[in-house]
Amino acid sequence: MTKLKMGDAAPDFTAHTTDGSTVSLKDYRGKKLIMYFYPMDDTPGCTAQACSLRDANLDIAAKGAAVLGVSTQDKASHQKFTSKYKLNFPLLSDQDRVVGKAYGTIGGGGLLSAAKSMMGMADRVTFIIDEKGKIAHVIDSPDTKNHAEEVLALL
Repeated sequence: MTKLKMGDAAPDFTAHTTDGSTVSLKDYRGKKLIMYFYPMDDTPGCTAQACSLRDANLDIAAKGAAVLGVSTQDKASHQKFTSKYKLNFPLLSDQDRVVGKAYGTIGGGGLLSAAKSMMGMADRVTFIIDEKGKIAHVIDSPDTKNHAEEVLALL
């Protein structure tokens, strides 16, 4: 599997979000997309990361970007997580792991990635996709508590 890098075209995807709507990469053309992959709903690191992005979502939007979280949990898990933490952006349910595999966050190299893949979890990676659908930045090891600041510094 090839690891995505700056300048690569972001892989197209179509999947369902928390509210049951269908989204595709093309829905975000003309604006930046913060597409972050995380291992599991309602765990300490994933909660800190989601809440960091939630709290800064207005600042992120002011810079012309939208936020989309992606993990392999089902819609019900995402709805519970969204409701509990009042998340103000959609979560994408990637139960079939197609999106994670396309972005290299599932089934990547290394022992930890292999173990997560066997458990059906994605690696924690954030892609900042530009208005034309190209990868502008990759954050391989996000600081979960301060992730919004990392993202804002790159917008």
